[in-house]
Amino acid sequence: MERRAQWLRGVLDLCVLGALARGESYGYEIAQRLEQGGLGTIAGGTLYPALLRLERLGLLATDWRAGSGGPPRKYYRLSDEGAAALRGAGADWAAFVSNVNTFLEVP
Repeated sequence: MERRAQWLRGVLDLCVLGALARGESYGYEIAQRLEQGGLGTIAGGTLYPALLRLERLGLLATDWRAGSGGPPRKYYRLSDEGAAALRGAGADWAAFVSNVNTFLEVP
C-alpha cells in the first residue's frame, strides 16, 4: 500500500486534470471519480491542496454554486491552460511508463 501512495503523490495532479477533462465537478465528486478509476480513496487533506495548487497555477477555473439543500459547492473545471497541460503531461507520462516498463520486464 505504501508504494501505491508514493506513486500517487507523483501523479495526483495529472489524475485530477484527467478527471476534470471528463467534465466539471466539485471536490467530493472528483474524489469519487479517482476512486472509481482504481486509485483508491483520496483523502480531502490530499485532494484539496492539489486542487488549490492547480487553481493557483491557472490550470483550473472555479465557481461557487448553491448546493441542493446544503451549503454552496466549489466547482472545478479545466482552463484552456489546464487542457494544454494535460495533453502535454499525458504524452510525457506515456513515455515515462514505457521507459519504466523496460526495467520491469523479467528476462
